[in-house]
Amino acid sequence: MRVAVCQLNARDDRKANLTVAGELLARAAAAGADLAILPEYVDYLGPSRGLPPPEPVDGEFAGFFAEAARRHGMWVHAGSFHEIGLDPEHTYNTSLVFDRTGALAATYRKIHLYDVEIPGRVSYLESRSVAAGSEPVTVDVDGVRVGLSICYDLRFPELYRQLAVAGEAEVLVVPAAFMMHTGRDHWEVLLRARAIENQCYVAAAGQIGDHDPGRTCYGRSMVIDPWGTVLGQAPDTVGIVVTDLDLDRLREIRTELPSLANRRL
Repeated sequence: MRVAVCQLNARDDRKANLTVAGELLARAAAAGADLAILPEYVDYLGPSRGLPPPEPVDGEFAGFFAEAARRHGMWVHAGSFHEIGLDPEHTYNTSLVFDRTGALAATYRKIHLYDVEIPGRVSYLESRSVAAGSEPVTVDVDGVRVGLSICYDLRFPELYRQLAVAGEAEVLVVPAAFMMHTGRDHWEVLLRARAIENQCYVAAAGQIGDHDPGRTCYGRSMVIDPWGTVLGQAPDTVGIVVTDLDLDRLREIRTELPSLANRRL
């Protein structure tokens, strides 16, 4: 499987953001990617007053990426967007995955919400406006089981263990908008840990750079193998990283170091 992680700097212009996303998907397809992955909130990352109205899973957002998947004949993980929630005050932070025909293959709603208060540095309560999902999700991508997650989920290893064991995932996907002050110390460490402990490939697509109001995202989108080795990492700019995943190598690691098989809990 050839995977492309796409790194964006989404701002407060949805049309411009989607244009860039489309261009990166075209680059991924030209590079022969089987699966392209976009970051969290790929269509808008800016002041709440300009936030586009939330949409259903078959709305304009879905239509844009379904058409891109169909046009390129490529699996597309459309990062995440604001899906209509159960009440007017809360949306879902939702990932959609489209197959090569543009059909919706999977929907995942972010389970863990980013409620963090760091005095003098950051105050962000995602739960004020976002409802938590409840169901882990895996999807079959050309015969490869792919486990879905979003950003802050990365800090909760029990989700990834469930994806790897109950969901039989071989690839774990992490679209994100990881903040700079935590990203520089934790992003790579956590991604590599999730790869090692679950003996899975990890493909993480992040937002990069400044976003109003006063938010800076870390970027460094990357692909990591089940041994914890970083196979490809994006520089600090908008672009893509294309990496081949060797599923025979994954099975070899699981055979030679059978930590998943040896678990007791």
